[in-house]
Amino acid sequence: MDKTERLKEKIKSGFMLECKDDMSEEYLHLLIQTLTIVADTELMSAPAMLSSYKDAPTLNNKISILAVVQDEIGHAHIALRLLKDLGVDTDHLLYERPHNEFKNPYAMDFALDNYEEIGVFNALFDRAGYTLLGDVYQHTSFGPWKRALVKVDKEELFHLRHGETIMKLSMDKGGEAEEKVKHALEWMFLMALEFFGVGDSLKKRSGQLEYKLKGSSNDELRQKWFSTAVPFFESIGVKVPVVYDENTGKYSLNVSFPCKFDMENKKWLYDQPDTWDGAIARWKTRGPNNKQFVDLLRSGRRELETLREEAV
Repeated sequence: MDKTERLKEKIKSGFMLECKDDMSEEYLHLLIQTLTIVADTELMSAPAMLSSYKDAPTLNNKISILAVVQDEIGHAHIALRLLKDLGVDTDHLLYERPHNEFKNPYAMDFALDNYEEIGVFNALFDRAGYTLLGDVYQHTSFGPWKRALVKVDKEELFHLRHGETIMKLSMDKGGEAEEKVKHALEWMFLMALEFFGVGDSLKKRSGQLEYKLKGSSNDELRQKWFSTAVPFFESIGVKVPVVYDENTGKYSLNVSFPCKFDMENKKWLYDQPDTWDGAIARWKTRGPNNKQFVDLLRSGRRELETLREEAV
C-alpha cells in the first residue's frame, strides 16, 4: 500500500491532519484548491453586498449589512491564513492574479440593484455557504480548518437569518418591496444551486470525499439546501420552481438545470437547456462586475503603496 492509500485508510479511521507534513501531494493539492475557492467566495461577497448598501432604509439596516461584510472578510482571512501555512503565496492570490482567475461562484460577479436583493443574496447564497461549510465542519479531516469553522458556522447562520428577515418583512410590506423580492429570486435561485457544482453523475474525481475534506456529494448538498430553503419560501408566500416527491423524500426542479443565462438582463432562458460543460464555460468567462469587484478589493493596497511612495 503506497503513502496515498495509507493516508486514506488513516483518515477513514478518524485521523486528523494538522500540518503539511501529514499530507500526501494529492491531499495538499485538493485542500489548497478547496480553500482558495472558499477564500475567493467570501471575499467577493463583500463588494457584491456593498454595491447596494446605500439602499438600506435605516441606519440599523446599514449596520447589519456591514456586520455581514465584516464577517465575510474575516472568513476569507481564515482561509487565506490556512493557505499561507500550507506554503501558498497569498499576496499573489490577493493582488497579482488576473481578475478572471478568481474561483468564486458566478453569482458573486453581479452588482445588486436594491436592498431587497441583499436579503435574497443572504437568504440564498449564505444558506449555500452555511450548507457547504457546515458539512466541512462536521466531516473535515483537516484539524485547523475544523477548529476555525466553529466561529464561521455561527456567523453564516446569522447571515442567512438576516436575509430571511429582510425577505419576510418585504413580503409582508407588499407592493414594490414584494415585487423586488420576487424579481431577485427569479435570477438568483438557480445561481444558488450552482454553488454546489456539477451533478454527481458527471463528477470525475472523489478525492474530497475520500480524504474527508467534505462529507456529502454535490447533489446531496443541494438536497440539504432545498430542505431548508423551500419550506422558508413557502412560509412567506413566494413560489420557486421546485417540487417535492414524498415517495423519494427529494426535491427536484421543474425547469431546465443547467440552462442558458442572459447576463445582460439577468434572466434564465428556461427554454434553452445547457450542459454542465456549458455552465462551466460561463462561470470561467466571469460575470459583468468581476473586474470591478476585484479592483475594489485591491484598492486599499494600491492607496497604501501610493502613500508610502509619497512619503519617501
